[in-house]
Amino acid sequence: MAKAQSMAALLAVVLVLGASADVAHGICNVSSGGIRACQPAAAVRNPTDAPSAGCCAALAGADLSCLCRYKNVGAMWARLYKIDVKRAMALPRKCGLPMPANC
Repeated sequence: MAKAQSMAALLAVVLVLGASADVAHGICNVSSGGIRACQPAAAVRNPTDAPSAGCCAALAGADLSCLCRYKNVGAMWARLYKIDVKRAMALPRKCGLPMPANC
């Protein structure tokens, strides 16, 4: 039993470190700086009404189909940046970018 708990703890650490590495390099062609630029408009608490120009610029180069895959996942990156996933998914439209049809 102790061995199983140790393995589960090790797996949890590996998953968290893997998610942290993903955030450090960005997600779906959005750099970590781009994510930070969008954070105020997608914040869990007290979001701004509109995304900044820097956020829209970051999203303009994003792989929006890739971002769509994150919408139903309680992703670690969203928790790390204190981002509400539903608000984040609304940002491309607020920036005038077309979302993929299957998103």
